[in-house]
Amino acid sequence: MAKKMNWQVLWWIISTLCIPVSVPLITMQLYKHYRLRILKGKLKGKVVLITGASSGIGEALAHQFYQAGCKIILTARRQKELERVRDDLLRAHTSVAPAHQPVVITLDLADIPSIPLAVQKAISIFGSIDILINNGGMSQRGSVQSTKLEVDMQVMQVNYFGTIALTKEVLPYMIQRKAGHIVAVSSIQGRVAIPFRSAYSASKHALQAFFDSMRPEIAQHNVHVTVVSPGYVQTQLSINAVTGSGQKYGVMDETTAGGYPPEYVAQQILNSVVLQEKEVVIATTGPCLAILLRSLSPSLYFWIMQKRANKMLADAKSKNNAAEAKVAGSNKNVSDDKKVK
Repeated sequence: MAKKMNWQVLWWIISTLCIPVSVPLITMQLYKHYRLRILKGKLKGKVVLITGASSGIGEALAHQFYQAGCKIILTARRQKELERVRDDLLRAHTSVAPAHQPVVITLDLADIPSIPLAVQKAISIFGSIDILINNGGMSQRGSVQSTKLEVDMQVMQVNYFGTIALTKEVLPYMIQRKAGHIVAVSSIQGRVAIPFRSAYSASKHALQAFFDSMRPEIAQHNVHVTVVSPGYVQTQLSINAVTGSGQKYGVMDETTAGGYPPEYVAQQILNSVVLQEKEVVIATTGPCLAILLRSLSPSLYFWIMQKRANKMLADAKSKNNAAEAKVAGSNKNVSDDKKVK
């Protein structure tokens, strides 16, 4: 009987403490879902231009916005892949009215002089661009010392200069119409830098600063800005990353393979556009704590990053030693075979 009473008291204490917290949280979530359902209908007919739409998050974004009834403009360097995405959209979403078939425009963010022509082509097709999603970009792997300056410039050209060039080309049309929404798909590494990602982190930090600065300037024109900072996402980003020498990295990192599905990230980005959120972090607890720690205790954050760098260096050295031992063993076997012969 006493044991039963103890459980009842414990349950009463837990209920007393949790209910005042849980009820407001549940209410807020229900209200958010209600707003999403109501406001999502306003996306129908909006013109959405997506960069990097040939795969990964960009491809997933195309599906999300097309399903919401938007007019989609797919841009990237790879024409065939864009056409594949367009055909997949038409096959996967048969309930969407065929009046607004997705449009394919090849665009290389590294080729800045070609950007104005691409924007003019997009405007000539639909008359406007209501939502610009700057998703295209590239990643990098390598130490500061081993990374050639040309690689730093290449990454910055695509991730930063190409993106802001496109934004500046589209922005006057939005200001003229007094309506628009610009999304920048940045990264957690645009908020906190990690070892062996100097060029990539720098480009994303620059992107964050640019759009944070632009947001209050253009608010008077009813043009909204959302910066999205995803953590690890299951895409080809690490495989397509460049090394310090400029070569293709060609490896799927474990962290990338274990990241969020791009469909989930795309859904969160669509929600952020619907709710006109200024900033969204899509990440697990670890990266979110890193952002907080970088602000509240920089010294502790730097110490953790030093430990991480040391471990990565030790792991790389161990792999190199193992590879060298394997090659040496193989050469010895060949030499022994020759002696036997």
